[in-house]
Amino acid sequence: MVSTKKGANGMPERVEILVVGGGMAGMTMGCALAGTGIDVAVVDRVDPMKMTDAGFDGRTTSIAHSSAKVFEGIGLWPYLEGDAEAILDIRVADGHPGRGIGPLFLHYDHREIGGAPFGYIIENRTIRTGLFARAATLPNLRVIAPAMVERVERSLDDADVRLADGHRLKASLVVAADGRNSALRRAAGIDVAEFRYKQTAIVCTVHHERAHEGVAVELFLPGGPFAMLPMTDNRTNIVWTERADLAPDLLRLDEDEFLTQLRCRFGEWLGKIELVGPRFSYPLGLMHAERYTDLRLALVSEAAHAIHPISGQGFNLGLRDIAVLAEAIVDARRLGLEAGDPTVLKRYERWRRFDNVTLAAVTDGLNRLFSNDVPPIRLARDLGLAAVGRMPPLKRFFMRHAMGIVGELPRLVRGEVL
Repeated sequence: MVSTKKGANGMPERVEILVVGGGMAGMTMGCALAGTGIDVAVVDRVDPMKMTDAGFDGRTTSIAHSSAKVFEGIGLWPYLEGDAEAILDIRVADGHPGRGIGPLFLHYDHREIGGAPFGYIIENRTIRTGLFARAATLPNLRVIAPAMVERVERSLDDADVRLADGHRLKASLVVAADGRNSALRRAAGIDVAEFRYKQTAIVCTVHHERAHEGVAVELFLPGGPFAMLPMTDNRTNIVWTERADLAPDLLRLDEDEFLTQLRCRFGEWLGKIELVGPRFSYPLGLMHAERYTDLRLALVSEAAHAIHPISGQGFNLGLRDIAVLAEAIVDARRLGLEAGDPTVLKRYERWRRFDNVTLAAVTDGLNRLFSNDVPPIRLARDLGLAAVGRMPPLKRFFMRHAMGIVGELPRLVRGEVL
């Protein structure tokens, strides 16, 4: 799908915001801003039809309670609600494929903090499909895809973007939502701190005979966390973190052998299980940009940071980036400032850095603490899980953190309009 048009007399088309990257983050950014009447264009090199194909991305996303509020605020939630499975309970435990689950664990019950779900599990394909459907209702939003950005020239006056087919667009602000290998970030000379974990995430979906009752499980195994995430229709999404040297052998197993290995970790709590759909794998790493902004440029989501999936918070961090940047832009326009004004970018950077750095450090520390089988460390972390469960104020804080409602929250996260 290509949507392009030139300005009058062959001049470059003018938009206020140009988003580079039409994945979940970029399209959410576009919908958030276009819904307030701002002229936005989203450019991506992949055809939207391909991005919504079942084989393009087999992952699900854990959408925290706060992120669902963002989706409600930008008009996206009606497109997702019917395919979203609520997370009502979270169970965290230590275990071993051969020895089973340890006796000490941590249990979060949504009824202990008001009754709202901790969040929802939604297939990425569903989110992408919903975003494109929502975009089609917004006259101020154009999706230009498939299209390649060939050059971006940023000046004090504006940003001039040339596409590979010769089309040009001018914008007040360019938003880089082009992923952890962001070409815009590299072109701006923004360095990153990064490293690869010696782990691979194996992702698949299983169908089971018993209902999961909205329970999400995070089981810590020696190779890494093993997450069981409740989905609709008696399905559970598995995010199996394993040592990078062992993952290829597991992926090469036939379906019966793979299920045998899976059952050793999944257990019998949901009865008989069977694979639904293909298996996917993704290398894991941590990345953080030294800054999120440059002249008429803002980085969001994985263009700015990527964390370990141990807490399922990566995309939620990106959604908070989007909520904050959208709020800063809308507030500036009400004061007569343009979206690319330095004060807008400074506000965004200052607001988001602490949250992103903190969660990156926490997830890295948790992965290092739990991804081993050293007996003294295993005992200490098991006692720690049990202790949190016996300290109601601390436990409620961690539950609120899992919902994404801790700290200085932007309006969309608070359930307010921009």
